[in-house]
Amino acid sequence: MPSTRSPRRALTAAVALLALTTATACGADAADGAQTKELRYQGSVGQVTLPELAADLGYLGDVTLDWIGNVTGGPADIQATATGQSDFGGAFNGAIVKLQAANAPITAVVSYYGSDAQTFQGYYVLDDSPIRGPRDLIGKRVGMNTLGAHAEAVLRTWLARGGLTAAEIGKVELVALPPVNTEQSLRARQIDVAVLGGVIRDKAVANGGIRTVFTDYELLGAFSAGSYVFRDDFLTRNPDTVRTFVTAVGKAIEWARTQPRETVVARLKAIIAKRGRNEDTTLVEYWKSSGVAGTGGLITDREFATWIDWLADSGELKGERPKPSDLYTNRFNAAAATGGGA
Repeated sequence: MPSTRSPRRALTAAVALLALTTATACGADAADGAQTKELRYQGSVGQVTLPELAADLGYLGDVTLDWIGNVTGGPADIQATATGQSDFGGAFNGAIVKLQAANAPITAVVSYYGSDAQTFQGYYVLDDSPIRGPRDLIGKRVGMNTLGAHAEAVLRTWLARGGLTAAEIGKVELVALPPVNTEQSLRARQIDVAVLGGVIRDKAVANGGIRTVFTDYELLGAFSAGSYVFRDDFLTRNPDTVRTFVTAVGKAIEWARTQPRETVVARLKAIIAKRGRNEDTTLVEYWKSSGVAGTGGLITDREFATWIDWLADSGELKGERPKPSDLYTNRFNAAAATGGGA
């Protein structure tokens, strides 16, 4: 079973590497001053990211994507961006707050996932589990994709609102598991609660034998939960490329929001087939929505303020709390021209 060690060491190491890799990353951009048109990124097995969908729809124009591998968690994805291993990455907004608080020069530019009535993260148990409320989780094991990110933040918020003390919350054991293994671990009773989201959740529910304890949508309502980030130096040198990317992602969000579900699923399956990575398309058959709240992926203060407050209250942030508006920008998003952008 994976370790429950805090991701702080990995975060510190990532920031320490930044000074060594930024110069190399800068050199990767055209030395003659031209803006780069190729963006290195990490994907997700058996799923299609919004940039990949945008590229397939033709929204990226002359900007191309260079897939450098897959990643299983948002914090690792944005750490790779901060250290120059990739050009953009996406993560839960609370993870972005923590990385920026560690002095990583990154800025969020567009929302890419969230929770709504159709797409959300749920906390599931077996049908015969005695777990019903927050206090029932004391001493239990909760499996989730990544520690220190969305699933942990929502869980701890739910436990705190349920009246548990910090000491009692500390007795809930968190276990990091790859998303594709979480359902199996629950059914094998290796964990007591499984955090399942998106198409992986829908597939697990369809298999039967599990029930919901609570969902992030029930707890917080509809909200955008994660954003794509770029390094600040990349934004400075390549504003037009970033503008193309952000606007393309926003258009892909709206395309998926307005098309019949069957049309979107067919497109996602076709993309997976074309890229030839020997992947199963089962997961995308359960696709329902991106969950993004804002038009075209526009980011709002609320989507960062919620997690700034949680991190500060839990002692994860020291000193003055950052302002949400210092963590993100909508200036590269064409949707901001219609209002709502910072």
